[in-house]
Amino acid sequence: MPYKEKKVEKLYYSIGEVAGMFKVNASLIRFWEKEFDIIKPKKNKKGNRFFTKQDIDNIQLIYHLVKERGLTLSGAKKKLKDNREDTNNNYEVIKALTQIRTMLLEIKESFG
Repeated sequence: MPYKEKKVEKLYYSIGEVAGMFKVNASLIRFWEKEFDIIKPKKNKKGNRFFTKQDIDNIQLIYHLVKERGLTLSGAKKKLKDNREDTNNNYEVIKALTQIRTMLLEIKESFG
């Protein structure tokens, strides 16, 4: 079995990197940080934000609720407050199904 290098994940991501991941402006990430208390980036003495993997997962959940499902900010806040675990589980299922669909489409193309 050949040696496979492990993908190196960073501990902290800058606001520019996070904004790039979601193809949004950094100002939207800052706005969501103010609106949702689940996003808590570390800040250095200069005030630069550094996001952890947990912060990015939370932003991904908010992005899903607001941008993909079309909820308002107050609707997303309520959903996260009322049943955070169910919302998170539903999102994980959707993410897994999307990955499976992508994989199946790639397999289909390889045969075609």
